[in-house]
Amino acid sequence: VQLQACGGGLVQAGGSLRLSCAASGLTLTNYAMGWFRQAPGKEREFVAAITRRSDHTYYADSVKGRFTISRDNAKNSVYLEMNNLKPDDTAVYYCARYGRTYYSDSYYVAGSYAYWGQGTQVTVSS
Repeated sequence: VQLQACGGGLVQAGGSLRLSCAASGLTLTNYAMGWFRQAPGKEREFVAAITRRSDHTYYADSVKGRFTISRDNAKNSVYLEMNNLKPDDTAVYYCARYGRTYYSDSYYVAGSYAYWGQGTQVTVSS
């Protein structure tokens, strides 16, 4: 049972990356999904979330207008398209599955998610 995040790498400021998160032994279809990130010496912070049918998306103010979260339930996968990357976006990015099939706790809080991927490193150079 795991979530596998990939797609990170080293990119120059202004560049783009697309992160993917695939699940094995775990169904994502009926759950909201989120992306979080953690920079060295900082706490894990919310980046984006998407409801189970993609009818609502949520973003941190710092990435709004630059990042886009999406999902493909047929592929049991979630994505994070990141454009106009900035050095402050440098972090390990984690995908996570919401803890319940219905809304009960804030999508913005890490504790609301029950399963986490191992993280993928994104480094943005200036």
